[in-house]
Parts: sequence; structure tokens; C-alpha cells
Amino acid sequence: MFENIDTILKGPCHLDPQEPILVGVSGGPDSLCLLDLLYRGGYPVIVAHFNHKLRPEAGIEAHAVEETARQMSIPFVMEGADVQLYAQNEKLSIEEAARNLRYRFLFKQAHLHHAQAVAVGHTADDQVETVLMHFLRGAGLNGLKGMPYRTLLPTFDKEIPIVRPLLGSWRTEITAYCASHNLNPHHDASNDSPEFLRNRVRHSLIPTLETYNPRFREAVWRTAHTLTDDQALLNEACKIWWHQSVLHEADDYVTLDLKFLSEQSAGLQRQLLRRAIERLIPSQEVVYSVLERASAFISDPGHIRMDLTGGLILLIDDNLLYITKPDVDIPFDHWPQMPKEFDTLPVPLPIQISLPNGWTFSSEKWQAVDLAREQSARNEDRFKVWLDAEGQSDNLELRVRRPGDLFEPLGMEGHSQKLSDFFTNVKLPRRARERWPLLCSDEKVIWVPGYRPAERVKLKQSSHSILYFAMTSL
Repeated sequence: MFENIDTILKGPCHLDPQEPILVGVSGGPDSLCLLDLLYRGGYPVIVAHFNHKLRPEAGIEAHAVEETARQMSIPFVMEGADVQLYAQNEKLSIEEAARNLRYRFLFKQAHLHHAQAVAVGHTADDQVETVLMHFLRGAGLNGLKGMPYRTLLPTFDKEIPIVRPLLGSWRTEITAYCASHNLNPHHDASNDSPEFLRNRVRHSLIPTLETYNPRFREAVWRTAHTLTDDQALLNEACKIWWHQSVLHEADDYVTLDLKFLSEQSAGLQRQLLRRAIERLIPSQEVVYSVLERASAFISDPGHIRMDLTGGLILLIDDNLLYITKPDVDIPFDHWPQMPKEFDTLPVPLPIQISLPNGWTFSSEKWQAVDLAREQSARNEDRFKVWLDAEGQSDNLELRVRRPGDLFEPLGMEGHSQKLSDFFTNVKLPRRARERWPLLCSDEKVIWVPGYRPAERVKLKQSSHSILYFAMTSL
């Protein structure tokens, strides 16, 4: 029994026999077995116990763990908290609240004791239960592979890993080990309560499924083990696509190439979106339905904004897809914007005006009328325009929008509409509207760069005096 434990400790757990390990010990059979195996293997260990204060006997169990550490001459640390109160205040389930407080304590102590890892006693049975719980919630490959032997939990610590050396050991083996090594584990009565999903899976669902396959647990464990390898292969392949699709990564947002993403298969889209979400919120559980909604959002050209999960937001700006945390000020690095210090800039002819983000606005009069008509007819650049100068005021200016602004877009035969409605119709990103440069004559908008000129200044066959304007970027 446990003949290969040293291989697991040095292999998938990557543990150094010379470096200290913080062991989370509840006093149950799994954690006592793990502690004993590490101790007998010569690993320097620190025993850490967290008292959840959920049961009357919790204090007795804490004392028993402390006594075990004393008999082994092993350092012992303990902390406690009112999990019930914390769960109420944070609006969490008891299970989630207990896990959060316990892991915060474990990783804090791991840092204080310079531990190479936090070791916990999750078993093969725990793995099967976890996979089934993920399956019931509708998880994909990432959830169905279960727990790894070694991983980082960035929510709690970005440097110290958590290791699970007993993931390949069954509860029956662990019970037998405790009996043969004179270990006296405590039984946690809450493990029998049907109030918790894990207990219902353990005591009701799995026994029922074992009537169909007596070796059902082993089958699920093997499947999870296989999917772990498949997921690792997929992650390696996905790295290539990730670098092709990601344009920028920051702590609070990720920018993806929307055109590239839209051309990929639904499966690859889900993988890239999942990776982006996990980069921003590593602890966030990403279920299939969330990724499906996101994929549908990308496929619909009418969408601009969508709430995602965990407070994250999807935003579409032209050919860019942003996945952001709430209230993030995404840089305007690809849009023309008016300088923050000026709401209005005069536009004499000719002139060049430098704008933020590497943009330049230029204006000039053209005398070659035929050439202007030819260039205008062939023009496909939304940031260049030739306008009829007849009747135009010398009072030209670039400015930001103002309340009550109206616009007569080309193609509407002189009918005007609110500028805000025009922005909405052409899907100009909301974030960019406030300081989008507008070319105005006597304060009336005659060109919205990147979109359309006004009907009344369009180039006509009768035009003899022509104005040329351009907005260019580096």
C-alpha cells in the first residue's frame, strides 16, 4: 500500500524532500494519512489546522491535531473563524465560505514558514465526486478533468502551489493505512449531511450509479486522468492561437482580434474566451452556458456590450473585442479623439493639427476640380473627404459634441437627426463619443470623420471650389 507515494511526491507533485511543506490537517483520516506519509518519508512538515467552528466537537478535534503534531515533534499552527457569520456577510454557501477562509489561512502560513507548497488530503474518491459535481453543473473538458496533483490557486497565492499527493488513493486504502499505523482520525458528522451537494453525490448518486457499473468510481477516475492529458495537449495547441488572437493583455482587460476570432470554430472560440476569463479572474468557474452566450454575442454584428460572468464585460469596438473588469478605462489607442485640454480647435486652410493617439487632422483647398471628383469617387477611406466649399463659412472648427447637436447625414436628402441617434445607428463605440472630433461650419456639423459628411456639403457636378479634409493615424 502506497508503495509509489515517493514517486508521486517527486513526480507530479514536484516536491523537494529538503524544503518544508505546510500540511492542512483537519483530523480526519485523509489528512492524517497524508501527514504520516510525508513525516515517514523524511519531508520537513508544518501542521496547519483551521477551526471552522461549525460543530460542537470542533475544539476537541483541533486539540487532537495539536497533540498529534506534538507527539511527532512537528511545528503546529492553528487559526479559527466564524464561518457561518462570514458566509452570511459575504452571501456565500457554507462550503464556499469555509474553503475561502481555510485556504487564506493555509497560504498565509505557507508564506510565513517559507513552505514550498501547501499539501491537502484530497483522495481518488474526492476526485470522482468533484468530476460528477462539475458534470451536473454542465462543465466542459476543463471541469471534467477534475483536480490536478499540483496547481496554483491565484486567488489565494500566485507563487505557492497546492499539492494533492493522495489523488490516486482510495478512501478504503486510507482507512486501512490509518488502522495499521495506529492513527486515530476523527469523524466529521457534517460529511453525512444531505444538506451539501458533495454528500448527496457521495452517499446517494454514486451508489446508484454503481448498480450499473460496480467499478464506476474507477471508470470516472480513469476518465478524469485521461482528460487531464487531453487538456494539457489542448492547452499547448491553444497557446499558438492565443498569441494570434490577443492584441493586448492588462491586469483588468484583454483585447482580442474580433475578425480573427469570428473566423474560428466555436470550440476554439470557447477555449480562447475561457483563457481570457481565467487570466482576469483565475478563480472564476467558467460554465458552458457562459461561453455559448459569449460566442453568440461575437457572431451577432448588432451587439456592442454584454455582461459575461464574475462581473466581467464584453465590449466590441470595430474589429476589437474587449473582455474587461467593471469600470475599466480602456485606452483610446486606436480612435481619433479631441485633446483633453481643448473642446474646440480652429481649422484655417491649410493646416495640420496633431491629435492624441498618433492622429493628425489636415485641411486644404483644391483647385483641380476634376481630380477632386475622381479621387472622391474612388475613395474608400472613411477618414478622407472632399466637400463643396460654396456657401461654407471661414469659421471652420474641430470640436466635441454638444447637447442638442443635429446632423444631416449624406443620403438622408437633407433630413436631420440628433447626433446621438446617428452615433447609435452607425454603432460608434459609446466610450469614444464624448470626444470624437467633429468638423463644423458655423457650429453646424458638416463631417463626422470615419463615417459621413453632411448632405448639404456633398461634392456635386456643379462644385467649383472644393475643400479636402483628412484624418490620418501613424
